[in-house]
Amino acid sequence: MHSEFDFQYAIENTTVLHEPDRRIDTFGSTTFEFQMISELMDAANKTRIRNGRIQADKPLIVKPSHPDEWNFEGFGEEGAAFGQWVKQHIKDLAILRYGFNFKRGEISEEVVHEPLAAVADRLKEDQRVSGNPMRAIIQGVDDTWEISLLRFTFEMIEKSHNINLFDFKRRGLLG
Repeated sequence: MHSEFDFQYAIENTTVLHEPDRRIDTFGSTTFEFQMISELMDAANKTRIRNGRIQADKPLIVKPSHPDEWNFEGFGEEGAAFGQWVKQHIKDLAILRYGFNFKRGEISEEVVHEPLAAVADRLKEDQRVSGNPMRAIIQGVDDTWEISLLRFTFEMIEKSHNINLFDFKRRGLLG
């Protein structure tokens, strides 16, 4: 079992060496390919390369339900007025929910006898040549590599959020 320190260490020592050109699609699912590289802890000049896919489900709009039934009893005049204001403006409040599916069966890995920096350079050059718009190259921590992958997914959500909000507003789905 990993400790909070292990999680923090993985988060702080994860670097996205190449991020996908595309973002999370607003109206459909998006599949990213990833290559995760990490140094083996117990061997010099050995690097593990994990290849896999991670799927982002389309973002969903989550809005509060039945605000007209919300009760603001027991508050003074200002509290009650604020409650009425919230009821009137709640239609403007929306949260986008993102979901990712991570399928372990789609992951392959290999250990190469090369330093991490050399493997990183080679993979970035391969990406430059292939031009795959959905590939990410991530440098992470070997024993907590899944935490490194989750950090990447949170970064993709953060970078996609404003685009997704704009798309929903443009289609009239959000005020």
